[in-house]
Amino acid sequence: MIKHYRKNILPISIVFLTLMMIVLRFLLNEKGRITPDSIRLMRTANALPIIDNTVTPIGYPLLIKTFTFFCIDEFWASKLLGISCFLLMIIFSWKKNFYFKEIVISCSLFSFVSIFAATFTETLFLPFALIFLFVASSVIDVKLKGAKAVLLLSLSLILLYNIRYSALFFVVGIFVYGIWNRKKEFSKTLILSSCIAFGYVVLYKFFFIDEFNGNYVSQFLELGLHPTSKLLLELFQGLATTFNPFVHIANPNGGFLNIGIYGIGSLTIVLMIFLFAKTSLSDTEQLFLFLGVFGILCSFFIQYFYSLDALDYRLLIPFALPVWLVFFKIIYNKIHDVIFGISIVSLSIGFVFIWLSKGDYLENRKSAKQYLAKENLLYKRIYFYNNAKDNTSEDIQVAELLSTINPRVYIVSNPKDTLDSKVLTAYKVKRNMKIINNKFQ
Repeated sequence: MIKHYRKNILPISIVFLTLMMIVLRFLLNEKGRITPDSIRLMRTANALPIIDNTVTPIGYPLLIKTFTFFCIDEFWASKLLGISCFLLMIIFSWKKNFYFKEIVISCSLFSFVSIFAATFTETLFLPFALIFLFVASSVIDVKLKGAKAVLLLSLSLILLYNIRYSALFFVVGIFVYGIWNRKKEFSKTLILSSCIAFGYVVLYKFFFIDEFNGNYVSQFLELGLHPTSKLLLELFQGLATTFNPFVHIANPNGGFLNIGIYGIGSLTIVLMIFLFAKTSLSDTEQLFLFLGVFGILCSFFIQYFYSLDALDYRLLIPFALPVWLVFFKIIYNKIHDVIFGISIVSLSIGFVFIWLSKGDYLENRKSAKQYLAKENLLYKRIYFYNNAKDNTSEDIQVAELLSTINPRVYIVSNPKDTLDSKVLTAYKVKRNMKIINNKFQ
């Protein structure tokens, strides 16, 4: 018993340190790790059971709504949900003895800490992606067979799709892998499960998306959105930061520091490729790598006709997860507990980053609440003007902060709207409240 405890004391310590970092990540940020997408997510959660939008599947807002039953608002519900998602991954991998040490190390990477601390759909996607990988590996290893295997694998894919539409890449990936290995026993389960999940996607489109937003496809599908040269550069930058185990955010204005950030990420990718090529991988490990690479490639090519933010750690992390698991398993087999040094370094760099760039969400929250109360907007709809083409400006960050107090924030982009006294602008808000800014996100 004592020997078993000593064996796990290091990963347990990393888990506690990671948990502390997640809390610090959203407390020492002026908006509590909120983005323009978060405004929509919290507003959707607040509006349920009324469907506010179909741009995002209902899964994540529904869980936020559920957590508000603990007498907390949507913002704090999203933070409690983020911590719960992290703990779910740790507990699940430990209980199932499924890549436990690799999950502990992956979740301790600063990029994962940032995901769990943010109000993102990826936060909820990660633990269900882990469950999906567990079910898929059980099918590959023939521990799950027949109707039960098809049912569980189909359900895991459907659950993922109800959190993020990019789960479609896993659906198609499972199908392609099944066709590729059509002579193996597990192939029929993979193919049938993916077909069932794809059938659900089709029904979802006709009976949910079209019901509430008949123009969704025409609004978001457009050929030739970006030139290949731009997309390739963004792909390199996204991969280099996603697979940098220490720093996942580069300076958008460039600079010498970015050379080191992209360099470490690039070297990590090269090391991954070398180890994957030199190691005899199991069928499960091959599936994990295939799904990860396939998801990344799909995320790249879909940009040609579907509007996305530039690929970064946030969009790629669901597909990076299976790659990290295989990578850390290979490394662990070679250097054992020394690998936890990666966690220590990543958490240490993350702490320095957070501390040097800290804002103060709790103080800003007080100012925002006082301002909204003064304007009689604590419980009413808030219309906030912002140029729709610029969602990274300081102006939209003001709306993000206000949404943590009152999630009923609607962004308007017509310049004529600013003539309406009921429409807020960044200038109007900043003139009446003080915000302790954070230099970095």
